[in-house]
Amino acid sequence: MITFKKGRTIWLWAIMILFFSTGAFAQTKPNIIWLMAEDISNDLACYGMKAVKTPNLDALAATGIKYTNCFVTNPICSPSRSAMMTGMHQLQINAQHHRSNRDVPLPINIKPFTYYLRQAGYTCILGNELVKGKGRKTDCNFKHQAIGPYDGVSKFGLFDQLDVLPTDGKPFFAQIQLVATHRGDWWDEVRQQSKHPLDPAKVELPPYLPNDSIVRLDWAKYLDQMEYIDNEVGLIIADLKKKNLYDNTVIIFIGDNGRCNVFGKGYLHEPGLLVPFIMNWPKGIPTPSVNNDVVMTTDITATILTLAGIKAPANMDGRSVMTKGSGRTFAYGARDTWDEILDKSRSVYTTQYAYINNQMPWVPWDAHQTYIEFYRPAVHRLRALKYEGKLDSITASFLQPIKPVEELYDRKNDPYQLHNLSANPVYASVLKKMRSIQLAESKRLQAPINIYHSTYAQSVDIYDFVKYRYPAQYAEMLAGKEIGFQKFSKLYEEWMIANGYTDPDTD
Repeated sequence: MITFKKGRTIWLWAIMILFFSTGAFAQTKPNIIWLMAEDISNDLACYGMKAVKTPNLDALAATGIKYTNCFVTNPICSPSRSAMMTGMHQLQINAQHHRSNRDVPLPINIKPFTYYLRQAGYTCILGNELVKGKGRKTDCNFKHQAIGPYDGVSKFGLFDQLDVLPTDGKPFFAQIQLVATHRGDWWDEVRQQSKHPLDPAKVELPPYLPNDSIVRLDWAKYLDQMEYIDNEVGLIIADLKKKNLYDNTVIIFIGDNGRCNVFGKGYLHEPGLLVPFIMNWPKGIPTPSVNNDVVMTTDITATILTLAGIKAPANMDGRSVMTKGSGRTFAYGARDTWDEILDKSRSVYTTQYAYINNQMPWVPWDAHQTYIEFYRPAVHRLRALKYEGKLDSITASFLQPIKPVEELYDRKNDPYQLHNLSANPVYASVLKKMRSIQLAESKRLQAPINIYHSTYAQSVDIYDFVKYRYPAQYAEMLAGKEIGFQKFSKLYEEWMIANGYTDPDTD
């Protein structure tokens, strides 16, 4: 029998009721900043990650609310962001396939949550000049543009303006992307410029990764990026304090999907779905707390509307964490097409168990996707070490030729999801319960339309370009070195132009 934990952080709900009942909320609407770090799991010091130093985020957690069971709806950026931008599961809005349907408007009765914020008098801002790349990523699988008005028919703007936080006394909402943790050519540069780059010997690897120098260095570089974005958070906080905005600004920090490593981004295992969620509000959170309830990132969308004094639309799937009785018993995840790799898997997570249903088991976890070829040094090392006979059954698990049809894990007793319990008769009732939840959610989250307009994965061509024109660098990649996707993307574009070919993305 499965026992589901219920409950919410009631003091926040009580504060909101007080504001609404006294009418005070109209004069004290908070500013809201949503910091969205790319490709991270719960890998901050305040979540127990060893070796890394994240003092600014740790301080936000220590004086606010730290959620320990927050899940994205999809472990890939664009479906996950589509869900968060609407507060609806990507399956409900036909946005489940990565980089798809960019020409398809949302159904007229579904709108980005910034539409409602604007109606309530909020200025909606995208990005910030204090962070790498100015933090302006949107990346949604429906017709949209970054800046401009929105009506869902002829106007598709998500935000009002870029970068600048207003000081005119009117409430604002800002969404700021922290890109450094996303795999990129800057990882080595960030590490080189760090005053104290992490020692690879001191990082603690999960048991499904081998104790290998290249794997350790790759993990250390990832944590270097965590420290980099923590510093960016510190800069934003300092700017808020300088402008006397800090006390009445809600800061929400999350990841857009899990870490970019084995069983992480792109997979329905815990490193791909579980993300940090910290909410801090000096004026509105009197007592810090740790919340272990199940939360989905669509709930953060609904919560933002509650903070702004807006009633969420009835069709919004997200549930405000400030609404009494809105607690979840499970989180439902989905993984579908990712670039050139077609796949279909579904997941159910409770506080105790994790269930994954792989509906295309013949597609292995290591499907040799070009994104992984460029961005997963650990996978290259796994392949090489397996060839050399140096892996055991745990460290070789990612390289299985097929996926199990069903996976069941005890999250509390097996946090690294090493032991699949789906065939264990002791857990037959648990499996049956989780399977029934998955089937029910699959039926509930049906989209009113079924359209798939894909975006061509040019990375496939870039991979072949490197393989045949730069064999030395290709060999380095196979040995576990990140050779620079952006670098070779630019070289490929230059080669195409020089040889009179049309770019496939603009053809």
